[in-house]
Amino acid sequence: MKKSLFVAGLDFAVTDDNLKELFATYGTVESAKVITDRYSGQSRGFAFVEMSSQVEAQSCIDNLNNTTYKNRPLVVKMKEDKPAASSQRKGFSRGW
Repeated sequence: MKKSLFVAGLDFAVTDDNLKELFATYGTVESAKVITDRYSGQSRGFAFVEMSSQVEAQSCIDNLNNTTYKNRPLVVKMKEDKPAASSQRKGFSRGW
């Protein structure tokens, strides 16, 4: 079962291929995607990396979280599921 990781603190010059190379040390990288601004194309400083198993994902967290990559401190943790979109905001009423 594939496991997705959230990676933050990236240098803006880091590419998808840089991440694949870094994370491949700890297992099979299914995908690595640096998130970019939709208008400028500039990196937003975070990415998602998908590993082929839970064990490999945990190994990445254990070995890369709180380390330095390209002179920047990395945060590596399990990707959290996005909360389901709600048609109404809690506690908000238009009063109509």
